[in-house]
Amino acid sequence: MADTTPHTPANTADQERPETPAAPRDDKAANADQDAPKGNPRKRKLLLIGLVVVVLLAGLGVYLYHVLYGRFHENTDDAYINGNLVQITPQVTGTVVSIAADDGDFVQQGQELVRFDPSDSEVALQSAEANLAKTVRQVRGLYSNVDSYKAQVASRRVEVERARSDYARRQKLAQGGAISQEELSHSRDALTSAQSALTSAQQQLDTNSALVDETEVASHPDVKAAAAQMRQAYLNQARSSLIAPVSGYVAQRSVQVGSRVQPGTPLMAVVPLEQIWVDANFKETQLRDMRIGQPVEVHTDLYGDDVRYRGRVESLGVGTGTAFSLLPAQNASGNWIKIVQRLPVRIRLEPDNLKEHPLRIGLSTDVTVDLHDQDGELLAQKPLSQPRFATDVYERQLAEADALIERIIRSNAPAGRDAGMARR
Repeated sequence: MADTTPHTPANTADQERPETPAAPRDDKAANADQDAPKGNPRKRKLLLIGLVVVVLLAGLGVYLYHVLYGRFHENTDDAYINGNLVQITPQVTGTVVSIAADDGDFVQQGQELVRFDPSDSEVALQSAEANLAKTVRQVRGLYSNVDSYKAQVASRRVEVERARSDYARRQKLAQGGAISQEELSHSRDALTSAQSALTSAQQQLDTNSALVDETEVASHPDVKAAAAQMRQAYLNQARSSLIAPVSGYVAQRSVQVGSRVQPGTPLMAVVPLEQIWVDANFKETQLRDMRIGQPVEVHTDLYGDDVRYRGRVESLGVGTGTAFSLLPAQNASGNWIKIVQRLPVRIRLEPDNLKEHPLRIGLSTDVTVDLHDQDGELLAQKPLSQPRFATDVYERQLAEADALIERIIRSNAPAGRDAGMARR
């Protein structure tokens, strides 16, 4: 069936309408399109130049930092606070009856920390006092014996002289026949007996004199032995009270009331926080220019960078941690891997900020050593003239014991009589 749809004039006009030409483009837009490809390389070039300048400046800054500061300073954060941990240990066996301080308490040097039951030590001390007094009186008896034997020797000499005179006189009478030979024999026997008695008395005098020659009662060996026993008993009694050898803070208390402790058992520790230092572990590659006495700047993690501590290099370690470990590395075993070792460096802190910002043992620190001063030694060259750490609390105990001994000797041997005996 043929298509009967009529064709409208509009449709025919659209099909036969000619294409209109496009409007001409603006000249400026055309020029921009021509310049665009040329602008990108210029920007990239500027960016590359800027990047090179930044890198060069950064490199110059690093170089200047190394030349002016870095090569004169060594830094490590492998550094920790260390100090003396004074262990309180008994020297005698005892039962704890009193504990005067606990963890964190501050104690003064000489303050009592722990007390034992003093009954046994007091009995032993009383026995030693009695023994010393008895010995002093016995030694005084030795001096008296010497005087007695001196008197006997003098008497025997008189008897010998009398017997000798009688024998000489009878000897002359016997020559003239005035007396019998028997009477002369009796006179000779009397002289011999008197001489024997004198010899015996002289030997006894020498024996007793040997016990007291060049001595006084206080310096006599028997008295000194008894005094030593009493001194030991006094020290045992004094050591039933444990005292703080230094001033500091109590830590690690483990003792309990009623415990029976043996000598050497750790009961607690006293930490003197004014005697602390820093152990900084530097790599072996950082130690070439490090010397004793160089200044150090220390910052702690506790207070941050706002608090600065000053210090000095006190000593450089004589061995690495590996060398002093319980199981040293066996590098000759064949399984060897090179590891940069670290050496401990001890840094003495100045007491500037320690009171305002106290430190504790074990805290982490950041340490910077100034290497400008190269006049110091790598290792100490001479011993110290004085001990680094000392206490005199135990000397007091011995001084008190000596005072008590002197008092006992003086009360049992008057000084005037001792001097007279010593002179004789």
